[in-house]
Amino acid sequence: MEKLYGTGVALITPFKKNGSIDFNGLENLVKFVIRNNVNYLVTLGTTAETSTLRIEEKRDIVECIKSANFKKVPLIIGIGDNNTRNVIEQVINIKNLSDFYAVLSVSPYYNNPSQNGIYKHYKTIVENTNIKLIIYNVPKRTGSNILPETVLRLANDFRKNIIGIKEASGNILQSYRILKNKISNFSVISGDDFLTVPIILGGGDSVISVIAQGFPKQISEMINLAIENKINKSFSIFYKLIDIIDLIYKEGNPTGIKTLLNIIGICNPYVRLPLLIGSCTLEKNMRNYLKKINLHYNH
Repeated sequence: MEKLYGTGVALITPFKKNGSIDFNGLENLVKFVIRNNVNYLVTLGTTAETSTLRIEEKRDIVECIKSANFKKVPLIIGIGDNNTRNVIEQVINIKNLSDFYAVLSVSPYYNNPSQNGIYKHYKTIVENTNIKLIIYNVPKRTGSNILPETVLRLANDFRKNIIGIKEASGNILQSYRILKNKISNFSVISGDDFLTVPIILGGGDSVISVIAQGFPKQISEMINLAIENKINKSFSIFYKLIDIIDLIYKEGNPTGIKTLLNIIGICNPYVRLPLLIGSCTLEKNMRNYLKKINLHYNH
């Protein structure tokens, strides 16, 4: 199995005004990002509002993405829970697991486990399933941080099954400590659009990006330049996009990115409660930004 490189996209779930899933919008989005050079897709992650989706909806979303992707790029599926047994059951119940490159699994939220508890959570999952697993560390949402020592212990003890980490702690030193000591075939993937370039330059492989849905071509180019060590060129793209990255997180994720995708004609801006649709001010600021950089989209 080759390592993941380049730009991965944390896909949203487009909704209609009545709250049902907008499959046309989802298909538009998948085709748009693939046409603009992204390397892989992540379905049912945090950005997909997965916690608000019913089981049947999740199945339908996965089928829609698979069909629109048409085996062009690798797919990763998000399966996480704060109940270890639930994760195992969900994995076992997936039809055609071979369609997915790996499972992205968030660290248990709300329970606030110890480092050893987190270690045993992932250990139990890989010992009871037949998956390639990417750890997902996002302390802001889970309430607990996976320390570099725990990540490295998991990577060393389960090198056949635990293939990488999506690092979204916001702590660049934490990423560097993992990068410095990791085994060679373990991937460090940035989970933070602001820190992607420095993580790649420090030896990271990839990003699972939110903003790449709105700017797939630019983000893909930025990442490729960073991988090629063309530092100034990579940062020049980042500095052009820094204000819009700021804006997409201003009112929370995925509210911001859905507002942007609506402006550029990909899908509706609707979200499910408890999230709220983007404000008029946010939309106005995004429109002003797009006018300023004068981008022409290739739909």
